[in-house]
Amino acid sequence: MTLHTWLAFFVACWLISLSPGAGAIKSMSTGMRYGYRKGLYNIVGLQLGVVFLVAIVAAGLGAVLAASSMAFTVIKWVGVAYLIWLGIQQWRAEAKPMEFETDHGASPRQLILEGFLVNASNPKGIIFMLAVLPQFIDPHAPQLQQYVICAASLVFTDLVVMSGYTLLASKVLSALREPHHVTWLNRTFGSLFVGAGVLLATFKRSA
Repeated sequence: MTLHTWLAFFVACWLISLSPGAGAIKSMSTGMRYGYRKGLYNIVGLQLGVVFLVAIVAAGLGAVLAASSMAFTVIKWVGVAYLIWLGIQQWRAEAKPMEFETDHGASPRQLILEGFLVNASNPKGIIFMLAVLPQFIDPHAPQLQQYVICAASLVFTDLVVMSGYTLLASKVLSALREPHHVTWLNRTFGSLFVGAGVLLATFKRSA
């Protein structure tokens, strides 16, 4: 991979990360509920999901999953169900003031797993990786090194962007501390999760 190719991919990474999606919703939701420090566990999970998707594409499994109607359908509906479940959980969350230092409502392991599943259970991610990554991979050069560079670039940019979303939510949204404000925020993010699930349900392999 030449420097010019990597720079082009690096720009693409920023555009990918900045585009609104389930990861951004999850980051803001976690930042609002638990604060920035605890929200970092969710971000780690999201990045593990990114690495997982790159590994699938690098191993050639992405093309198999994309070509298999049954596999694609199963992954899609698992993703849909998970996003809607997150939305219901957020909608029903207790409307209590933000107490970041003492809030033990979710363990670090749980937040990491939730973040991972948001990205790993999204077939759009696999299809997108299949469409984007091969354009920057030199077939005549060692493949593993190039995929590692691409994964590291994606993780770096997504870490920065998701950290920004999480910090924004923890500092700005948490200023609304009245119970009815918290209820409104919980239901807003819950609706966004459900909306993301509905949009994913309409996604087709030909898209």
